Amino acid sequence: MAATTAPAPSRSAATSPIVDFVARAWAYLFLLGMVIFFSLTGPGFFSVQNFSNILVTSTLVALMAIGQTYVVITSGIDLSIAWTVGLAAVVSARTMRDLNNGGMPVAPAMAIGVLVGLVVVLIPGFINGLLIGRVKIPPFIATLGMYGIVRGVAFLLTDGQQVVGQLPDAVRDVLRAIGSGSLVYWIPEQGIAWFARPDDLPPAIIRGVAPLLPYPVIITAVVVVIFAFILGRTQFGRHTYAIGGNEDAAMRAGINVKNHIVWIYVLSSFTAGIAGVLYLFRFTSGAPQAGEAALLQSVAAVVIGGTSLFGGEGKISGAVIGALIIGVLQTGLVILNVDAVWQFIVVGIVIIVAVLVNQLQAYLERLKANA
Repeated sequence: MAATTAPAPSRSAATSPIVDFVARAWAYLFLLGMVIFFSLTGPGFFSVQNFSNILVTSTLVALMAIGQTYVVITSGIDLSIAWTVGLAAVVSARTMRDLNNGGMPVAPAMAIGVLVGLVVVLIPGFINGLLIGRVKIPPFIATLGMYGIVRGVAFLLTDGQQVVGQLPDAVRDVLRAIGSGSLVYWIPEQGIAWFARPDDLPPAIIRGVAPLLPYPVIITAVVVVIFAFILGRTQFGRHTYAIGGNEDAAMRAGINVKNHIVWIYVLSSFTAGIAGVLYLFRFTSGAPQAGEAALLQSVAAVVIGGTSLFGGEGKISGAVIGALIIGVLQTGLVILNVDAVWQFIVVGIVIIVAVLVNQLQAYLERLKANA
């Protein structure tokens, strides 16, 4: 493999604390280096408003990467979330529209719409889990097939169109208030405003208003904390690592591997569903293709964050850092007027570097164990 062709570091160098630290914290160092580089070269990059925009745009990838992290830790992959996101957005939007048009008040219509969207997306995850955990179909094949099924269902529900102009004005206003709103705003020359931006600001001040705690970021942070706790502090998380490390050993230890795999893919669909609902709130539209472009980015975020493609190792915090790296890269390149095509190339290079670093980490651990 590519990592074995490079000259191996000496045992003393490979086991030094500095080399070990760099190998483990490279993603954090890379993120810091990018922020410094784009701040020095990109006009307007180093600003509260821009950092807030990066956080908001990273929420979709981060939410998809949370469930993908669980899946990859078990040596799997979930391609179907590319369209599960859109399915959640479409189902939620249609439900809100139909209930509100039928006379139901906005608040309960929206609450039921969110609930229905999150419940419906559990179906493809459950089927994925059954096919992979019980029928033993390879994850790539099973989720690729579900990718096509969910895609078709999402387009059938909308006749290939977005549920955007069909939403009642009252529903759209509330969606926009949450999806584009913030708990706290920074207003130049005036300080902090809570919950809403004042309407009587002059144009010169409005351009400098920055959301400090956007609602999508708060929602994503809560989801991150919950699922990071489940993975790192509960029996479910320990079983997830055990299955990824050695499935046969996990079965001999009494873990119900088949059922656990089902729950893993249900969880992946659920976090993708949250991403879809949040997409609906941000853009006030149910788009079938909402998560298609973010699939590769979610996998990249997981790998960049240190989750091993061979299973048994990974953290939610790493996936979040990976999502932020992609967000900073894309924003920085746009500010520098770099052609959008280069974004794909750069992200691809970063993925390859991440895999090489993961292999280096495994090599260093073997050296330390034999020292």
